[in-house]
Amino acid sequence: MGNETVVVHVPDESGGRRVQVGSEVLGLAHGLRDVAEFLRRDAPDWDEERVAASPLIDWRGGGPDTWPAPWGMDEA
Repeated sequence: MGNETVVVHVPDESGGRRVQVGSEVLGLAHGLRDVAEFLRRDAPDWDEERVAASPLIDWRGGGPDTWPAPWGMDEA
């Protein structure tokens, strides 16, 4: 991964957010723990705090606190 920007995309209908580095999709995250786990595959020092604060992560469609419920599952 090096110093490449990590992109956490807009939440999809499942509430998950695609995590991508360059052209490689690392997976679909449903929380900070998932993003940290994807990044630990390359660098073991990633944790949830570092993910939330890192300038290397481009949060699209909301920041590190944006993890909506799946569409149709929100409380009325």
